[in-house]
Amino acid sequence: VQLQASGGGLVQAGGSLRLSCAASVRTFSNYNMGWFRQAPGKEREFVARIGWRASNTYYADSVKGRFTISRDNAKKTVYLQMNSLKPEDTAVYYCAADEYYRGNYDLVDEYDYWGQGTQVTVSS
Repeated sequence: VQLQASGGGLVQAGGSLRLSCAASVRTFSNYNMGWFRQAPGKEREFVARIGWRASNTYYADSVKGRFTISRDNAKKTVYLQMNSLKPEDTAVYYCAADEYYRGNYDLVDEYDYWGQGTQVTVSS
């Protein structure tokens, strides 16, 4: 499984960005997908997760109401729409694929495959 994240960039506070993560995999719908982020000097943290049927979504409290995760199984792509961005959202954003759910959707160790990350910088 290979994951390619894109869509990061520099944006002013209050602006929006949409991240994409394209998967090279035979059956994309077999995977639950997540987004994490890592700011300099900090641990990687959970942002959002979407189930394989897209009916279940989960968000970190810090992004709830501002970010929306979605997926297109036909395109083998997961998205993260980020609105009302804040300087504290600045981080490298990673997409991840979870093949076998172990019960901890917000933990790094839950996920089996990771993309390379895309930088998001929010200026004040």
